[in-house]
Amino acid sequence: MFDSADMFRAFVKHREKAIVLVTGTSGRDWRDVSDDENRDLSLQGAMGQTNTAALGFALAQPSEKVVLFDSEGALQMNMGVLGTVAGMKPKNFFHFLMDNECYATTGGQPVPNAGDINYAGMAREAGYAATFEFDNLEDFADSIEAIMKEEGPVFVAMKMIPKVENEPIGRRVRKPQRTRAETIKVLQSELGISVV
Repeated sequence: MFDSADMFRAFVKHREKAIVLVTGTSGRDWRDVSDDENRDLSLQGAMGQTNTAALGFALAQPSEKVVLFDSEGALQMNMGVLGTVAGMKPKNFFHFLMDNECYATTGGQPVPNAGDINYAGMAREAGYAATFEFDNLEDFADSIEAIMKEEGPVFVAMKMIPKVENEPIGRRVRKPQRTRAETIKVLQSELGISVV
């Protein structure tokens, strides 16, 4: 298992101009690492739906590389997305799964079948063009440049160190961030998308 902040620091060197979406507790580290917030698409609180939103974005913007950092809890809420992604074959879609084996945001309850489920195997069997699995940072860091050159859809399963939050949600300190509407407006401007 490795730390999400370290993983993001290894990834960002190979981001180039990719659109990045994150979900889950581990995804919060991205805001401190991102080098191009205008190309970050935050959907906040959309657990179980960021994967389909990212797929839709990849299909709508085929000339843009789209990277999703998903969580295993969110993926389990919408497991059918694997077959949908594979069937749509978006060459520009990179699906990274941050698997910490628990629901860290709500206190660390175990995700069903956490120790035995093979997400990369499921993606491979669903028909993703390339799949990878990592449980240590060194192997991930050595491979990320080549992974980002693959033709999608690409699935990357990573075993992450849990960052469990036990403070009641209403008392947690949150960093200020753009609203969903602001995020979309900035991204539309960044990509030259006009809304009529």
